[in-house]
Amino acid sequence: MRLSYTKALNRALTDALAEDPAVCVFGEDIGAGLAGPTLNLLDRFGPGRIVDTPLSEQAFTSMAVGAALTGRRPVIEFQIPSLLFLVFEQLVNQAHKFSLMTGGQAGVPLTCLVPGSGSRDGWAGQHSDHPYSLFAHAGMKTVVPATPTDAYGLLRSAIADPDPVVVFAPAAALPVRETVTWELAPIPLGTARIHREGADVTVVAVGHLVHDALAVAEELAPEISVEVFDPRTLHPFDWTALAGSLERTGRLVVVDDSNRSCGIGAEILATAAEEMRLIAPPRRITRPDGAVLPFALPLDRALQPHRDHLRDAVRAVMKPRSRHDEDPAR
Repeated sequence: MRLSYTKALNRALTDALAEDPAVCVFGEDIGAGLAGPTLNLLDRFGPGRIVDTPLSEQAFTSMAVGAALTGRRPVIEFQIPSLLFLVFEQLVNQAHKFSLMTGGQAGVPLTCLVPGSGSRDGWAGQHSDHPYSLFAHAGMKTVVPATPTDAYGLLRSAIADPDPVVVFAPAAALPVRETVTWELAPIPLGTARIHREGADVTVVAVGHLVHDALAVAEELAPEISVEVFDPRTLHPFDWTALAGSLERTGRLVVVDDSNRSCGIGAEILATAAEEMRLIAPPRRITRPDGAVLPFALPLDRALQPHRDHLRDAVRAVMKPRSRHDEDPAR
């Protein structure tokens, strides 16, 4: 059957609610399922578990943290990614640290789901952020699925995890559909996925940019063999899998739809440069420093990574190097 990304999230929530009575969902407008993932959940599971909250993110996030501390497994749906800025204290300074500060005596199995992170047409500066790097930096488990099966499997694992997890569902990935069997399974957090094997360049693509990377890899196939690497989980990151990919290719390009300074793209490049095999300077493609996406669609698109950028970066890392820079292992 054909499974859409949004339906995969809905199915993951449905299955988790059916299997575990401790699972519950909080959020604004979730009773009507306006964002898609919570559609029909209220009718099936009732208002005791599907809690349509007032418009106060700090209040219902704090309530969810308390519920998690008393044995529930809450899922919070945030319809707009910038709402996470309002609850950063509750998530990072409270939920994330309870287990660490109590020696594991208290846990907060809380999942934050952001369906539609990143740019959407006409949503402008205060609704188009992709703040996943902030949560990875803080040490929270951070997930960015690219495909429907990964969206299902990673959300199921996030809900079952003993720690808080933030799941970013990129707006540009929501229309993606995939042919699947009925049986879907959880996917362990911290495991990367190689969508396409290659021998010349490793392209690490975050979230919806995996599909752009696959398109560019196909286009360049007659001249360059591109490996498309999807981290899926940004923290914990699967550094072992990336090191294995770079052992094969020796060249790295990262494409990341978040701001440039202190972004996950910079961390991937730095770790690869410190610890892994590179035979050419790596490249990263991101939004500009401090980017705020404007309302005008052409300007919005101009600030985001796109395929031309990626194509140029892949060709740039393939340029011949001087003799004294050659890799002695080759």
